[in-house]
Amino acid sequence: MANIVKYQTSKGETRYRVRYRKPDGTQTDKRGFKRKIDATNWMAEHVTIAKASDTFVDPQGGRKTIDSIYKEWLAVRTPFWKPSYRSSIETAWSTHVEPQWANRRIGDITNAELQAWVSELSSRRSASVVLRAVGIMDGMLGKACRDRLLQRNPCDGLELPRKPKRKERRIYLSIPQLIGFANECGNAMRIGEERRALVLLLGFCGLRWGEAAALRKEDVNIEERKLTIRHNIVAVKGKPVEGTPKSYEMRTLYMPAIVTDALAPVLAHRKRGERVFSDPSGKPIREQSASAVKGNRTWWPSALKRLGWDSDDWPSPHDLRHTAASIAVHAGANVKGLQRMLGHSSAAMTLDVYADLFDSDLLDVTRMVDAAVQLESGAERECGQNVGKNVPEPTVMV
Repeated sequence: MANIVKYQTSKGETRYRVRYRKPDGTQTDKRGFKRKIDATNWMAEHVTIAKASDTFVDPQGGRKTIDSIYKEWLAVRTPFWKPSYRSSIETAWSTHVEPQWANRRIGDITNAELQAWVSELSSRRSASVVLRAVGIMDGMLGKACRDRLLQRNPCDGLELPRKPKRKERRIYLSIPQLIGFANECGNAMRIGEERRALVLLLGFCGLRWGEAAALRKEDVNIEERKLTIRHNIVAVKGKPVEGTPKSYEMRTLYMPAIVTDALAPVLAHRKRGERVFSDPSGKPIREQSASAVKGNRTWWPSALKRLGWDSDDWPSPHDLRHTAASIAVHAGANVKGLQRMLGHSSAAMTLDVYADLFDSDLLDVTRMVDAAVQLESGAERECGQNVGKNVPEPTVMV
């Protein structure tokens, strides 16, 4: 329902306003029309027809600021985010979005302004940083469109930077190298037994560091050699925060005997609910760095130094995840099995990450095809003298 009301301004001038109800039932008005016909035309276009065609947009909605939209958007999205992701969003907002846009009215922001901002930010920051900042703006303005505060999203059609395809440097340890490194970690002055078990677990089962850090006694079944991944620990602003595994992929996998044998004495000293691995103070284990810088004297690089390995070939904790994938593939694991072991969201992702590990499988397939062709060709030559003209014509189905 809408109507037109005549009123007098403070200067005694006659003006018209349109009083109407929005789709949510609240009442508002649009004032300042000098002629009644202008008010009538505006009411027809922006209220009557818009409501009938489900294209109504609140004429006052564009006055909202980005800062107020951000608070609403964050309140809606936060329950679905992991703490680490929320922290990254808040950092991107305060660093790149808030200083530029917080006090701007959403209805005044143009595509050209946004493009200039994207281009300037791209000139000094990485594509990942730019895409995250733009994603925040796009998310907020997209919400404003869905809430009928804007007719269209000014982020649509922006030219954005592309993430370069990085060739990840990986180190695949052989089984003797992995066991040798684990044994050297076991020679540490403190909690060597735990560290040896941790390295073997990472290198043979492919857990992420945070998944291993969050393991509790009840997650490990020594008798059935079964491991259940339920939790993950990540550092958020320097503090450990426990949550679900990456991509929410809780999973069960099985351990080789060398891992269960290493874990058994560690678990003997744990009670239900206690973490399998912890630092000497009882806190969650901190992720180790394979950096060879002089000041890095933590247990991981210390063991590598004692082994005398070239620092250019030092494996990081994540390299042990790659090592587990390599060992599994060469032991005969297929893509689907590797996906389940590593907790990837899809087999396509696993194949994309570890395509190089399956190259040897493809070569083996080619060799088997060659052998089969040669076998069949030999059989054909051997039987050709006895077959001759008695071979029936192929049947044609019409």
